[in-house]
Amino acid sequence: MFNRTRCLRITAALASISLLAGCGLLSDDGADDAKPIVVGTTSAPSTLDPAAAWDGSWELYRNVYQTLLAFPTGATKPQPDAAQSCEFTDSGSQSYRCTLRKGLKFSNGEPLDSKAVKHSLDRIKTIGSNVGPKDLFGSLDKIETPDPLTVVFMLKTSDATFPYVLGSPAASLVAPKEYPANKLREDGKITGSGPYVLDSYKEGSEAVLGRNESYTGFANRRNNSVTIRYFADSQKMVSALKAKEIDATYRGLSAAEIRDLQTPEAHAAGVQVVENVGAEIRYLVFNPKDPQVNKLAVRQAIAQTIDRGALVSKVYQGTAEPLYSMVPKGVVGHKTPYYDKYGHADVKKAQKILKDAGITQPVELTFWYTTDRYGSSTADEFTELKRQLDESLLFKITLRSQPWKAFQDGYKNQEYPVFGRGWFPDFPDPDNFIAPFVGKENAVGTPYEQTQILNELLPKSRRESDRAAGVHEFEQAQQIFAEDVRLLPLWQGKLYVAAREDIAGAERALDPQTAMQMWELYRKTSW
Repeated sequence: MFNRTRCLRITAALASISLLAGCGLLSDDGADDAKPIVVGTTSAPSTLDPAAAWDGSWELYRNVYQTLLAFPTGATKPQPDAAQSCEFTDSGSQSYRCTLRKGLKFSNGEPLDSKAVKHSLDRIKTIGSNVGPKDLFGSLDKIETPDPLTVVFMLKTSDATFPYVLGSPAASLVAPKEYPANKLREDGKITGSGPYVLDSYKEGSEAVLGRNESYTGFANRRNNSVTIRYFADSQKMVSALKAKEIDATYRGLSAAEIRDLQTPEAHAAGVQVVENVGAEIRYLVFNPKDPQVNKLAVRQAIAQTIDRGALVSKVYQGTAEPLYSMVPKGVVGHKTPYYDKYGHADVKKAQKILKDAGITQPVELTFWYTTDRYGSSTADEFTELKRQLDESLLFKITLRSQPWKAFQDGYKNQEYPVFGRGWFPDFPDPDNFIAPFVGKENAVGTPYEQTQILNELLPKSRRESDRAAGVHEFEQAQQIFAEDVRLLPLWQGKLYVAAREDIAGAERALDPQTAMQMWELYRKTSW
């Protein structure tokens, strides 16, 4: 909320809502319940069934499905949600017991009991979608239900991160009568037990959420209804915000749009921007099925050539910073192994790497990116990557792109030699920036069976209930990533929410998984 006189003079171009609330311009006497909050985003769900999504669909899931545990605003460890309590019952972190809250129900009236929990999680493995979250449950052996309120998870190996998985939308709980055990639900509806129910849905266009009157959990809803509008073009989203057609935006704003929304003119027009520290990262994936990419020297030469500073400066203009590890700043165990090994961009060093491997001709490669998942700046980012690599005369890059659904199919089928991905953490732990990218089946669709990470470092770190105690293992894993260059981190982004000045709660709306908690938003009712 911006005072058009005094507050604008005393604040910087960017300030948080919580600070500006001190100007005392808007009352806190409750939300305007009659009018829904309308939020715009460029991250439309790929599916409504949580068994087949490990992507931005979680934005919606967090608000309509419930999980046993969750991450309230400010939490770094999972807290009870559908569960009343959860704990490991052995010293080896292999038996995890949860006691459910009494009287829980899904929105269709079905009881949310231990059998419903087992059904919800078992079907993820049974269906086995190659774009679903099954890999997050790799340590799960079986689920036992000794009574209606007790669920026991028996793990194959020690895994102190398992509670974090249960706190992510990967573990969304679904009503057994509506969600088949062995196939996906395909009627375009949702039956959950979260803070909201899905009143209506138009794919790629709009999701209308209403208050779930039977909800019992940690969320304190500050509004009665939320409409989420999906935009393929962030420029149209910003225009809708300025035109007061939507109340807030999240995901997909370009750097230029953020800077525009931070100007005094935008503030005077009633727009505010909230900045949050983010763990969102962008990276390149190299597919060893491609004969050129399979050469370590080619991957290392690309790592030696790309100038992250120039990329961030030209494309992201201060809204991101160079990243030299898959584990970003702010996460326990962060190091800079790619900088330690490759230093600043150096074409001569890259040339020597290729020459020593017997490669003397420009390497021709196709880089792929998605057009509608990470915002309009993605095209500019890949144009800059192509410029840098082409100008080195060591590479000749062709750019290709696809909408998210087709792009997702392509990388999962290993069709792309090099492609760009973004990563939003499933949970705030360094394990989540290492484990999803290794193994025969992983989050990026290109098998990376790195035995030391898989058989030694991850198992050892997961025996530590004190997550900081596994730092050494994560540092070693990051170093291996830098040596192999199967993944190349590019930048780490900040998180921004732009909103109309009468919307409060944006500073609390982002959980540690960077999903928007819609229940935190509310409309101020007076000036």
